[in-house]
Amino acid sequence: MNILPNQFIAARQEMVRKQLVGRGLKDARVLEAMASVPREDFIPAEFRNQAYEDHPLPIGEGQTISQPYIVAVTLAALELSTSSNVLEIGTGSGYQTALLSRLAGRVYSIERIEELASGARATLERLGYRNVIIITGDGTLGLPQHFPYDAIVVSAAAPRIPDPLLEQLGEGGRMVIPVGSRDIQQLQLVRKVNGRLNMKTLENCRFVPLVSDGTRQRCS
Repeated sequence: MNILPNQFIAARQEMVRKQLVGRGLKDARVLEAMASVPREDFIPAEFRNQAYEDHPLPIGEGQTISQPYIVAVTLAALELSTSSNVLEIGTGSGYQTALLSRLAGRVYSIERIEELASGARATLERLGYRNVIIITGDGTLGLPQHFPYDAIVVSAAAPRIPDPLLEQLGEGGRMVIPVGSRDIQQLQLVRKVNGRLNMKTLENCRFVPLVSDGTRQRCS
């Protein structure tokens, strides 16, 4: 079944109303961004009719785009402003990157799979998201040339938080990362306060694994 553009808009508004506001999300900037960014443009054509359903979807290369609710919870926890310097680990198709672009000042996003990085660059450029730089490389290393970061968001699960990411998080900064095994994970909010790390569990979750493969980083 093909969905017309106006039907996507209606489905997006319904997603915000039922899946986000209906489950207690109140951050007005996050809700506005989720209502504005066309998730269907970041999903393979064969799955676009499911763009606003409450579950992850495949995006190729064994990766997925997270369900809208988890994305919204993550963004709200980051407490972004228009001056925030943000690092994203795991660009995927670029959907969350686009949302970060609307909420933050500058977004650096690392994707280890070149095919996904290239596709995300093309989609973000086509849709006009300009304050984003996509880097191909190993996200577990972070991106030290642009730290400290006000916020770091990791879109893959790690058994423990990589030390480089903790080191690159600025004082007062927030990181959201899924932590756990392949089968049991929790979405964690990490705050750096006076050099110490405070952690809070946000949600149970299920993400693809965070992979460290030593990929050389390349910006474009």
